[in-house]
Amino acid sequence: MTYVCMNDFRDAATLPLAIRDESIIDIAARERLLDAAFGAARFAKTCERLREGRAPAQGLALAATLGDELVGTIRFWHIQAGAGHAALLLGPVAVDARHRSLGIGRKLIADGLFRAVQRGHKAVILVGDAAYYNQLGFSRVVTRGLSLPGPVEDERFLGLELDPGALSGATGLIMPTGVRAPRAIPHTQVEPLRRAA
Repeated sequence: MTYVCMNDFRDAATLPLAIRDESIIDIAARERLLDAAFGAARFAKTCERLREGRAPAQGLALAATLGDELVGTIRFWHIQAGAGHAALLLGPVAVDARHRSLGIGRKLIADGLFRAVQRGHKAVILVGDAAYYNQLGFSRVVTRGLSLPGPVEDERFLGLELDPGALSGATGLIMPTGVRAPRAIPHTQVEPLRRAA
């Protein structure tokens, strides 16, 4: 795929890194990883309004592991990007602080985008650092006619058309779609599940 520079993964390629579908045993570790990366403020972010109460897109909630340790996470969510434009919302994506700058985040994103294309998805939007995501093909150009259900810095509101023209003419408010999430399992009940597995 042309939107990701493969030589960005040379460090990640030397690690015994596995990227797999997220599972129930990842819940507690994923939440600790996201808390460490974003803090409690992550629940107040505008993109959280598009995620809350929803399940991630099927096959697009991924975990990066080194051995038995969860070191990275990424999720995509179904959204409607204006009338008639189905898309995905990317995020959150996080990598354990001890393993940053090794290309794990880029590898997670590339793998997630590849899987999204395989599943027939046409476009992805996100809110993130433009300097980082521009290198992966994301641009402000394709989101100019769209708005989010809350405040966001314009330069951080980016999109990527997996199918050229997929967001052409897209205007209006981005809304959550997809299936409702099942009732969450309290984090205190996850650790016994891990030990039993």
